[in-house]
Amino acid sequence: MFGARIGIGKLGPCVALVAILQLLQHTQPADGAGAVPMTSDNIDMTLASNELVFLNFYAEWCRFSNILAPIFAEAADKIKEEFPEAGKVVLGKVDCDKETAIASRFHINKYPTLKIVRNGQLSKREYRGQRSAEAFLEFVKKQLEDPIQEFKSLKDLENLDSKKRLILGYFDRRDQPEYDIFRKVATNLKEDCQFHVGFGEAAQAMHPPGTPIIVFRPDVALSHENDETYTGSLQNFDELKIWVQEKCVPLVREITFENAEELTEEGLPFLILFHHPTDNNSIKDYKSIIERQLLDEKQNVNFLTADGKRFAHPLHHLGKSEDDLPLIAIDSFKHMYLFPHFSDMYSPGKLKQFLQDLYSGKLHREFHYGPDPSNEIEPDPHTGKGTSPPESKFKELGPSKHRYTLLEKDEL
Repeated sequence: MFGARIGIGKLGPCVALVAILQLLQHTQPADGAGAVPMTSDNIDMTLASNELVFLNFYAEWCRFSNILAPIFAEAADKIKEEFPEAGKVVLGKVDCDKETAIASRFHINKYPTLKIVRNGQLSKREYRGQRSAEAFLEFVKKQLEDPIQEFKSLKDLENLDSKKRLILGYFDRRDQPEYDIFRKVATNLKEDCQFHVGFGEAAQAMHPPGTPIIVFRPDVALSHENDETYTGSLQNFDELKIWVQEKCVPLVREITFENAEELTEEGLPFLILFHHPTDNNSIKDYKSIIERQLLDEKQNVNFLTADGKRFAHPLHHLGKSEDDLPLIAIDSFKHMYLFPHFSDMYSPGKLKQFLQDLYSGKLHREFHYGPDPSNEIEPDPHTGKGTSPPESKFKELGPSKHRYTLLEKDEL
């Protein structure tokens, strides 16, 4: 396999083995050497041959990069001491001024950026935790924990307590090659779903002998009768990962102060339902309408819900308060646009037209020049004036200039 990747397939076996070992040596730091410098010559081999690769993208001239450099180097030494075996974990560093192709490939728009690659797959979530050697070590330990919980009987599945969706695997044995694929997928998507597995007698009632089965259960409160069975190849990592990702990452997500930076960096406008913390009905209705009417818009916009009490600041800039909940707004990262009447959400096509008005520039045009003659904005009952969208507030929750050197700022 390695021979095909690095072009040594026609060499003799001894020469090929020496070449592989030499390349692998470049993906592991010597004792006390800190993080491994990543270049176009070694990055692909490093990503392909390690379970976890933790990358620091930096620039020599960046003050924040220089502050982080010795901390990241210390963490690399600590982590190598904790996990000395080859193929487990590597901390790498990329000088983005020298390795511009790598920086472009990973879409780097701020320094320093810390990204995670698991089993050769880039995680959509960057590292945004504390920047200390101890914190990096604990993060890596957490990443390398087994993402799958084993159940000993089917009754164990009746007592699960999780807000995450469930992926369940039924296998004969742990050493089946299909289980190794399942484990790798679980490692990559453990933040989005909770994974459980049963072997032998614990799972035999749920699958034919010799034929492992993987199912999706959307809610812990539901029985196995609601499970959706994966029908693709259990030996195809990419195919299984795509299926699990579609099941585990909901169309409508909740925005919090913890994930706002991550969501902002996805670069898509937000369509947000602001709701009272105890109002579950509007959330349920909003999700249902999005799934029925706006599924084809998921590549163009992030559908979100937000606790109106926690996000009182954006409400204030919309001229609204907790008393006005629930309400819907678009944040385009330039302006915030208020959906005129929450009850219009229930009228087919109204929310979709609201999005179309964003795409066409109509919302922005009306912001600057007033309502189109055929579409007068109704007066706000509190002010008696037409509504005027304020500047984006969620843009302020993007990467901080006090933590990063930002590039292409207008895109954040």
